[in-house]
Amino acid sequence: MSATSGSPTLTGTSPLTRLALRRDRLMIPLWVLITGGLVASGPGSLGSLYGTAAQRAELSASMTANSSMRSLYGPVLDDSLGGLVAWRFGTFAAVLAAVMSLLIVVRHTRDEEESGRQEMLSACAVGRRAPLTAALLTALTANAAVALLVTAGLAGQGLAGALALGLAIGGTGMVFASMAAIVAQLTESARLAKGATGGLLGLAFVLRAAGDAGSASGDSVLTWLSPIGWAQHVRAFAGERWWVLLLIAAAVVVQTAVAYGLTARRDVGMSFLPTRPGPAEGRLATTGALAWRLQRGTLFGWSAGFLVAGLVFGGIVGGAVDIVGDNEQAREIFERMGGQSALTDAFLATMVGMLGMVASLFAVGSVLRLHGEETSGRAEPLLAGPVGRLRWAAGHLVIAFGGSALIMLLGGLGLATTYGKDFGPILGAALVQLPAIWTLAGLAVLLWGAFPKAAAAGWGVAGLFLALGWVGPALNLPQVVLDLSPYGHLPKVPGPEMAWTPVLALTALAAALVTAGLVGLRRRDIRN
Repeated sequence: MSATSGSPTLTGTSPLTRLALRRDRLMIPLWVLITGGLVASGPGSLGSLYGTAAQRAELSASMTANSSMRSLYGPVLDDSLGGLVAWRFGTFAAVLAAVMSLLIVVRHTRDEEESGRQEMLSACAVGRRAPLTAALLTALTANAAVALLVTAGLAGQGLAGALALGLAIGGTGMVFASMAAIVAQLTESARLAKGATGGLLGLAFVLRAAGDAGSASGDSVLTWLSPIGWAQHVRAFAGERWWVLLLIAAAVVVQTAVAYGLTARRDVGMSFLPTRPGPAEGRLATTGALAWRLQRGTLFGWSAGFLVAGLVFGGIVGGAVDIVGDNEQAREIFERMGGQSALTDAFLATMVGMLGMVASLFAVGSVLRLHGEETSGRAEPLLAGPVGRLRWAAGHLVIAFGGSALIMLLGGLGLATTYGKDFGPILGAALVQLPAIWTLAGLAVLLWGAFPKAAAAGWGVAGLFLALGWVGPALNLPQVVLDLSPYGHLPKVPGPEMAWTPVLALTALAAALVTAGLVGLRRRDIRN
């Protein structure tokens, strides 16, 4: 690799950046379209629901008075259409940008070191700080694309507000990108780096939620302690505070400097917080125990997250009527997402459906852990012993399929607990989501088992279905498009009717996909 900078520590940055962008040529556009498209679709969906100033003012007053809704979305800072878009979609778009950014940075830093690829690259003319710089530049490119899409999509509502919201969302992504860069220096595994940065993101969301729940103005001290709250404090479409963007930029600069300082003081593959050595004698007697050891931290994190999410969603069920009021178009959207039942049941079905769609990400990620074990070379020594391929795969698949059932039960339990009634129907509604979750997990098994080079496409399919379920009804997409997702075929419960045919059909489809994937695994070579 030729030098691309005057500093020897940055030699090779340009080729590494191009390599990272090429490797993420599918993932980054998908994340950008989901994140930016979610916000850009806001004026159309909210404009059709709240077309008059009186309707928007009524919604603003009711949402600002509801502490549960403030904890989820934040306060409504302005009742213009742009202000409602910033309120409804700004926080979640910032979270999506943060998740995208931490995944990009960890993938091109710690994940590369853990797999051994970075050591081979470092044998060439590659500066010590070039890999980290390339990862941050890749994250910057992705966040700039999100900011541009948001700005272009909302420019009709006011260029200043659109630009402020776009920069706030993209800036939040870069805050967590630089945060992930620090964590990647401290931890020894990519899995732990993702989990730790994700935990910090969860803490930031909780701080913002707690601050907004206690303050209708949005200026709580807790909100100021959260990087997600900083995006809110930019006040897009509500008298922009441009100086808050300097706070975001300062955080990025300081965290990046810390990451650079850390990477200069360690060897490739090492970390400042090394993994604790195991016992002298192994305690894992089965492949299932090994799979549990590898994935238990992820499962515990998802379980805690779903329980908290269920508790939050259950607390805002009572505000569902306030959201909709007498607006027939809003009622129609909830009914499309949650079924033709009473409004409260439709809202509950919508919340459970959202949990189900997010749970599919856990299931797909748990399945694709097999792909990571294979490509990193850890699977080959294991399979060289008296361990069959199916037995090895079965341990991880039990975590994927059983773990998704566990987190859905916990999400349903949290929802029913704060709602205060209908425990049985709500837990049943949570379990009804499992056939669709398992169908996506089965598709991931098929891709990994039969077409390992295309295994990462499992993430793309899961993201596509998540986008369809999340913004499809609000965009009034045709039912035939919504039905592309397995979630579009599930019965909408809790409600008066329970259709077993699609549940059984999707379960059978999931079983067929898993079977086909395992057959493909038996017939192909193991990669290293």
